[in-house]
Amino acid sequence: VHMSCVLQGVWALLLGPYLFTLCIPLDCTEEQGSPSRCPSISQEKLLDRVIQHAELIYRVSEESCSLFEELFVPFPFRLQRNQVGYTCITKALPIPSSKSEIQQISDKWLLHSVLMLVQSWIEPLVYLQTTLDQYDNAPGMLVNKTKWVSEKLISLEQGVVVLIKKMLDDGTLSTANSDQGQFQYDVPPEMLESVMRDYTLLSCFKKDAHKMETFLKLLKCRQTDKYNCA
Repeated sequence: VHMSCVLQGVWALLLGPYLFTLCIPLDCTEEQGSPSRCPSISQEKLLDRVIQHAELIYRVSEESCSLFEELFVPFPFRLQRNQVGYTCITKALPIPSSKSEIQQISDKWLLHSVLMLVQSWIEPLVYLQTTLDQYDNAPGMLVNKTKWVSEKLISLEQGVVVLIKKMLDDGTLSTANSDQGQFQYDVPPEMLESVMRDYTLLSCFKKDAHKMETFLKLLKCRQTDKYNCA
């Protein structure tokens, strides 16, 4: 039995329970296909559902990143993803980073920060699926996980848009992110450089997925216990 087959079986057992946790679509649309304010679901339940999706996306992204590192990244290079040349694609976005900044921003900016992060990662994750298909020994589990997260990210985007409209009654919200096009599709580099680039993408996405989850949970806390949210 090849080691890759064994790894696929192990990861299938580990991740299986998470993949089918959320069977209900996060978004809700009218017959015309335009997002509605979801009158059939309360704001509280919608926020809970959005948080569940964010939690699951982060969990799977964390495990996918670890698997990629174990399979493809030589140990001496595992600390180099933070060096010059391997910066995260969302670094330039106006996303609060320090605890004090996060505590001071409004609910509206919390949601818009999540939306900016989500939209910034849709195209890079589609690209990552393509590059992983080119790896000789990439387990199907890793490729499928990337595709699954990419699909869930689109669902999360739809849910956040509906939540913004529901909470803020912002009927003029634009879902287009002007920074989406900053991800560059370069000529395929040498193998090690390609591995490090993909490793950086996975690592940065894991970091941003954690931010999405954190921002949404802070928003939930503000809805229930405004003065005791750390």
